[in-house]
This record gives sequence, structure tokens and C-alpha cells, in this order.
Amino acid sequence: MPDVIPVDSVGVVTPQIAHFSEPLELACGKSLSSYQLVYETYGTLNQDASNAILICHALSGDHHAAGYHSKDDKKPGWWDSAIGPGKAIDTNKHFVISLNNLSGCCGSTGPTSINPDTGKIWGADFPIVTVEDWVESQARLADKLGVTTFAAIIGGSLGGMQVLEWSIRFPDRLKAAVIIASAPKLSAQNIAFNEVARQSISRDPDFRDGDYLNEETLPKNGLGLARMLAHITYLSDDSMDSKFGRQMRHDTFQYNYDIEFEIESYLRYQGEAFTNRFDANTYLLMTKALDYFDPAARTEGDLAKALEKATCEFLLVSFTTDWRFSPARSEEIVDALVKAGKKVSYAKIEADEGHDAFLFPIPRYMAALKGLLNRVSKQIQEEAK
Repeated sequence: MPDVIPVDSVGVVTPQIAHFSEPLELACGKSLSSYQLVYETYGTLNQDASNAILICHALSGDHHAAGYHSKDDKKPGWWDSAIGPGKAIDTNKHFVISLNNLSGCCGSTGPTSINPDTGKIWGADFPIVTVEDWVESQARLADKLGVTTFAAIIGGSLGGMQVLEWSIRFPDRLKAAVIIASAPKLSAQNIAFNEVARQSISRDPDFRDGDYLNEETLPKNGLGLARMLAHITYLSDDSMDSKFGRQMRHDTFQYNYDIEFEIESYLRYQGEAFTNRFDANTYLLMTKALDYFDPAARTEGDLAKALEKATCEFLLVSFTTDWRFSPARSEEIVDALVKAGKKVSYAKIEADEGHDAFLFPIPRYMAALKGLLNRVSKQIQEEAK
């Protein structure tokens, strides 16, 4: 943590745990008899609980979106650039909830948890969990925290899919939906990337059919390769070129298979670091949730019809160099919302960072987000008069 906490930081925060004893029926046909969700909150819930905002995380995200866990933390939460006093998601005005989804590996019930039926770590036996299941569990968390209706629900990438599902499943429980760098469903190419990642993990000899924790091994090679592949898709060609170009470790070629280019070193570092904080079975489950999401499939492929239930205001944001979830994918959602007669704004942001741009405080992006939230807050205040 910096020597002096910035005035626009939420400061030191403590994760909380919500326990649920009511069974959760999952889309896969199985159920969880009980489970827990780890979450953090920033800001203060107002008297009528009308200022709450839910943050939905992406594939490798978690509940720690802002602030620091201790004075020894070197980095703040993953979206600290957007959440805090005076920031786009202003904690002087809003009560922000960020959770680690079911099947996560940061405290919420998932593959690294103990299976109550066996007394052993769940591992690969943990049931497949979908975006629909996540949204249902998030709604139960909201109930526990006394939030009937969110001022806004916000998410990037896989998080944006959760926001879209919220608008359909619980249309009366949110005033605004912010869907950032996302898509209404995965393309064949994206499913292919996910399958290569899963194969790299499952073919690691230390994967042990997903029972590696019980057998005290870790499929670090496979998980690291999966992360390296994914990380390439999160960056743009321009951003990789400007950061690394063809920079080399040595003045001349070494004519071997050790690291020679700086980009190789960077990717290996990212892969290694990821294996120290993320669970391989969780990665498999999260990518499957991405693959399965397709709300239009429930209405014979008509996304506009699927969105007819939605009543909230929408903000869609895309980034010009994002090729993993290109602007065209956001525009599919925008077009469907317009066809369905919904209130929608769209911002296509110039950015060099590729898919990862949604994590950066790009001024026009933050202005669009702040503008929507201010407008919704005024609307809620007027309705309360």
C-alpha cells in the first residue's frame, strides 16, 4: 500500500462472508445444499437502500475490486481506478457490492471447498455453474443485505454477461445496466480459445482428473499455458508492439529455445504468477460458463425478444482495439435493445489496450459511466419525492 492512502481510495477493506442454507438448484440439474459467498462493500447504504451498485467480475476476477486488504498490500483491488470517493463509481454517493462468484477460488464455495458429502475437496466433482446460477446467487446476496433494487449493476467481459442476465431475469431489481466489453454469446473463435485453454490444463499430468488438491499436486504448467494464451487475446497488437516490439534479452540470437524476446519473458511471468493465485478447476468452470451463455437461445435466437422483459436503462461500452469482444458484439446488444424499444446509450471508446481496456481509467469511458450513474441517482431521488 502507498505510504499515504490516496484521498480517492476506499482505504483498507475487509472481505465478508455470507452463508446460505437454502438449497440452490443449478441449471445443470444438480444442486448445492448450502454455500457461501465472499464479498466486499464500499460506501454506505442509504436509508431506503436505493443507492446500491453491484459489480460483476470477469473470468479471473474476484470480490476485491477496490481498496487494500492491509497496509502491506502493494496493489489495490482490480477496479480501484473506477471505484472510490469522487471516482466514476462514487462511494460518497453509492453503496458498492463486489463478490466472488460461486465456483470461484477466492473464498466463495467452489472446487477448492470441502464437499460436505465426502469430507474431501470438491475438485472436478464440483457441479458446472452458469451465468444464470451466478445471478440467482447474487440476488440472494442482495436479499441478505437488504437491497431490493440496485441503482445499477455493472460488469465487464464475463461480468457484462451477468449484467445482461440480470436485466432479463430480475427486470424490476435494477434501474440501470452497464455492459462493458462484452457480448450476447461467444463466437466459435472464442469457444475455441477456451477449449484450447481447458485442454492445456486437463492434459497436464499433474491435473489428476481434477483431483490434484487431494493428491497434493498442481497442474501449474497447463494452467500457466492457459493464462498465456488468454493474456494474448486480452491485449491488442498495437499495445503489445508498443510495450515490447521485438526487444531482445541479448544483442544477438542465441539459437535455442530459452527466452530471447521480452514478450516471451512477459508471458511466462504472467502464466507463472497466475498459477500462484488461481485454481485450475475454477478456470475450467468459468470458461464453460462463458461458452454456455446465450439468452437468445431461449427465444429461438431472437435477442430482442429475450430483452423484452428488461425495464432498466442500458449503457453499452466497447473499445476499438478489443478483438476478443469486438465493438460489433456490443453493437449486437445495442441493436437488439433498440429493436425491443429499450432506453440505451452506447460509447465506442478509442483505446490501445485491447480487451483489457475495460480495466483502465480512460477519461471518456469514465465520463460515460459517471454520467449514467449521476443521471440514475437523480432519477431515484425524484421518484422518492
